[in-house]
Amino acid sequence: MSIAKKLYRAGPYADLFSEGVQVGEALYLAGQVGVDENGRAPDDLVEQMKLAYANIQQVLAQFDATIDHLVEETWFVTDIEDCMSKAPALFSAREAIYGKKPEVAQTLVQVVALVDPSFKIEIKCIAAMNAPR
Repeated sequence: MSIAKKLYRAGPYADLFSEGVQVGEALYLAGQVGVDENGRAPDDLVEQMKLAYANIQQVLAQFDATIDHLVEETWFVTDIEDCMSKAPALFSAREAIYGKKPEVAQTLVQVVALVDPSFKIEIKCIAAMNAPR
């Protein structure tokens, strides 16, 4: 039995990974890191988070979805102390991106490293396509 999936592939590893997969009303986004269009990551965690959300929004757009469709987020950070010390700035910037207080379940996980040593955060999300806009 095969499950109907809609895939979005992009970037240098498009032949290996999908940026997003829609199955029915559920949309699963691969972890997005805070890099600009040239693949560069700023040194600041808050700036990386903003870029990660910009990349999330680009993937969501491929499925005619918006940030309002997100129902769950997992933040993977390489330095929990840095994250907690910048929590007010991180959550203020996150609220500005959502345009309101986000209505999502969120998990914060510290990891030893991400795929590139300059990456400080990766955000993985799940969206519900029938979520109110």
